[in-house]
Order: sequence, then C-alpha cells, then structure tokens
Amino acid sequence: MNIETYLEVLRKEVANYQVPVVDLIAVQTKDPFKVLVATILSARTKDEVTAEASERLFKQGGTVEDLAKIDVATLEKIIFPVGFYKNKAKYLATLPGKLAADFGSKVPNTMEELLTLPGVGRKTANLVLAQAFGIPAICVDTHVHRIMNIWGYVETKTPEQTEMALRKKLPEKYWILVNSLLVAFGQGTCRPVGPHCDRCVLAESCLRRGVKPRKPRKTGKSNDVLRLVSWNVNGLRAVFKKGFMESLVEMAPDVLGLQEIKATVEQLPTELQSLPGYHSFFYSADRKGYSGVVTYTKEKPENVIRGIGDSRFDSEGRVLTLEFSNYFFINCYFPNSKHDLSRLDFKHDFNVRLQEFAEELAVIKSVVICGDFNVAHKEIDLANPRQNRKNAGFTPEECAWMDDFTAAGWVDSFRMKNKEPDQYSWWSYRSRARERNIGWRIDYHCVDKKSRKRIVDVDILQHIHGSDHCPVVLDFTR
Repeated sequence: MNIETYLEVLRKEVANYQVPVVDLIAVQTKDPFKVLVATILSARTKDEVTAEASERLFKQGGTVEDLAKIDVATLEKIIFPVGFYKNKAKYLATLPGKLAADFGSKVPNTMEELLTLPGVGRKTANLVLAQAFGIPAICVDTHVHRIMNIWGYVETKTPEQTEMALRKKLPEKYWILVNSLLVAFGQGTCRPVGPHCDRCVLAESCLRRGVKPRKPRKTGKSNDVLRLVSWNVNGLRAVFKKGFMESLVEMAPDVLGLQEIKATVEQLPTELQSLPGYHSFFYSADRKGYSGVVTYTKEKPENVIRGIGDSRFDSEGRVLTLEFSNYFFINCYFPNSKHDLSRLDFKHDFNVRLQEFAEELAVIKSVVICGDFNVAHKEIDLANPRQNRKNAGFTPEECAWMDDFTAAGWVDSFRMKNKEPDQYSWWSYRSRARERNIGWRIDYHCVDKKSRKRIVDVDILQHIHGSDHCPVVLDFTR
C-alpha cells in the first residue's frame, strides 16, 4: 500500500469531521499544561466527556499553581464522569508538586521526562510532545493501532508495537498528523463496531483485515413497511447534546420508543417536547431523574395506555402502549435486578404482569413489545457468559423467564432473522468495552406468535453513539 496516498486522501476526508478534543485544546490554547491535563483526562473517555470535564477543571485549575490548590475530593467531583476519575484525580493532585520539584513548574518536552509524571504513559507523552511542542512523535491509540492493522501497513498485537513499527517505516512528516487523522476517521467512518465500509473513501483498496462491516441501512423502504426503532438513551437530555437529532435522521423511524429518559416533559428542550414530524407521548417516573419512557410516532395512534395497572411498576414510568389500527406498540423499560440482585423478585413480578398485559392485547390484534429488557437471553447474547452467569441480567432466574416468554409464543425478532454472535446493544463504559465489543444484547423487539410473518428485517445500529446502549430496529409490515 502507498501510505502517503492513504493519508492524503484522509486529510481531505476528515477536514470537516469533529477533531479529537486534545487537538482542539492545543489549537485553542497552545498551553502545554492544558494539553497535558486534557490528555490525562482523555484516556478511556469519550471526547465530549473529556471536553466538558476539561472546561470545568480549567475554570478553577488552569495553571500549575491553581491546580495545586484543589484537593482530591474536589477534583473527583469536577472531572466526573471521565473514565477512572478517582485515579485521575489522584494523578492531577500530585502533578503540580512533581512539576514544581523536578521541572520548575514547567511541562517537560522529552519523552523520558514526561514519563516520570503521574498518569503519563507513552501515548500521553507522545500527544503532549506533538500537540504542545510540535516535536515529531507518533501517538498510537486504539484507533491508530486498529486501522494500521486493518490496512496491513503493520502487523502488530499492541499499540506499543505499532508505535515502534511506525517509527521505522512511516515518513516523519506524518508522525504528528497521523493520530489526528486516524482518530477522527476511526470515530466517524472506520468505527471499531459496525464500520461504514459502504461509504469509505478507501473502500476499493483497503484490505479490511479483521473487519466486520456494518449492515447498511436499507433505503427506499417500501410504503408497506413500518420502521420501528427502540433505544435506551440513558438520559434524553444528555443524548440530545450528543447529536440525537442527527441520529434521528439516520434512523428514520416511523415509530421511535425511547427508554430511561430520566426527565419530565417540562425539563426537556422544546425540540424534544414536540418532535418535528411526530406525535409525542411521555410517561415519566414519579421519582425525578429516574426511568421514564417516550414514544414518538408519525401516525397518530387511536389510543394511548400508560402503565400496566399495577402501581408498583407504574409509579416508575416503565410501560407506554400506543394502539394503531392493526397493532399495539408497547414501549417498555424493564427493571434492572441490580448488582446485589435485591430487585430480582421485583423484576420477576414485573415480567409476569407485563406478559399478562401483552397477552390480553394480543387477543385483539398484533403486539410489538420493544425496549430494554435488561436481560441477555442466551449465551450468544453476551460476550462473557461464563463470567456473568450469576450476575444481574444473566441470572438463571431472568433467563428462565425469557425461556418461558418465548415458549409461550413471543418471538425475538432479531434472533428470528439473525443467528450471528457478537451482536450487542449495550456496553459498559468501563475498560473500552464498546471499542472492544465486549457487550450484551439486552434490547429487543418481540412480537406475538400470530404476527411473526409481519417481521421483514431487523438491525442493531451499533455505529450510533450517545448512550451506553445503541438503537435496535424492526421493519414490520403495516
């Protein structure tokens, strides 16, 4: 491959992409201290989270002297929810003293010196050298490591091996640039999960080593088919700030069920209170900032049912049902049994009551139950089944109910159409789980047994971010 051609093509391709946050801070400030701090915060953390935490921190600790005045407990509160925030708070608390003692309160500009600072590894040191000082350095994160191997430019197993290999063969004029290009490209097109090979500017020549491209969304959907989308947004106000409206255009739902909205109608931006082009129906929990569901639909429903007739569950805003001419759409957020399984019995009671409610409706017309079921049914539905057998979401009791539910005729639409492993809809925010696709499939569209022939197609939109879940899709005949 001609690496220079690839990188020059990408230079033009990513010109309008969102740049990595450390690059942005470097451009805005040219301050080595702020670049260093932002880089420490950015490890295993999304750019938007890093940007917000950096902004909060720099208001109080934008210099070595100011940072020295902030204690660990306060730092934890300021930088939360960056990944490993407690460890990073400790690093930042000791950083001013180390800089003062060894470097006259200045950020050093050599790899060897930078590596003596708390919380600084080779990736961080290379970023600081490149972005703060303009010194040729190759910063290799997971995107650079992954994409260089996909292209076949290197054959390495770790980011450090990739750095050493690139030092030997990558032209030096690209050393500083390569991280910015590939991080932007890796976030926007060549994603770790569901890469957009269908629209990639390098598609014709890329070797695609180890790549499993995403399934392109069908265009020109028949008028006879409804697109039903479900998504646990883990805070509707939060996902709105992370590109929800752009994601909505790509999802193109006829009916959209969102769970865990964590808000009342009045707390939402105007655009979400009455989504343009849709009728909007909310069912929030009594408890503020907790649970809640909303359904947006292009077609006006004939009837709306809030709850399932049991105050234990209805007070938590978990089930919202819309009745259309020939089907019911049940948007449902199932309880989490919790880490200590203290809500396992509560969840089982909910499951039983929800099934009774749905079966009563199924006598009348077709029923679609969508939402976060908070359970991975089979071993194929999570990355590490053996380690999680007794954990919330994969306990024998929860899986047994799913067995009973499907045995009663309810159809898991995704598994009816797709038998492949590694198809997940939720990932922990820890340990780069989403990048590594260490996830669980806990979001479903289930239909009554008489309606299985109405299932046209299914999809999991793993490339859409904004939550720890991703949207799931059911194409369903009208």
